[in-house]
Amino acid sequence: MEDHTPDTLEKACTRAGLKMTGQRRTILAVLDEAQDHPSVETVYERSRAHDSSISMATVYRTLNMLDELGLVVRHEFKENFARYELNMQHHHHLIDVDSGKVIEFQNIEIEQIKQKIAEELGYDLIECRLELYGRKRT
Repeated sequence: MEDHTPDTLEKACTRAGLKMTGQRRTILAVLDEAQDHPSVETVYERSRAHDSSISMATVYRTLNMLDELGLVVRHEFKENFARYELNMQHHHHLIDVDSGKVIEFQNIEIEQIKQKIAEELGYDLIECRLELYGRKRT
């Protein structure tokens, strides 16, 4: 998916038939401003800092709807909770198993290998998520 601005995200939601409330706009803004991959609880806390009327249920419902619309991506990262990010540029993740830090990266060679594998097996590649887990070298 292409880069989004809060305005284009809101338009995509409206096109999909999602009524844009002030609370949903706040949640979209929190996701757009995130420099990390926040959990539902983190999105809730950040949203409440802007609008104290937002409930946890509203955050859950909104994130689920955005996921169904393909505007956010839900990640598990071998944790007991989900993290979310806007579905923007295609990228992969390296997760530090000690700190939980998630590092995004792109690599043209990986992209080419994925395409080659799919083609050799007679498929068109539609989606791929690559998660690498590692420890920082000391």
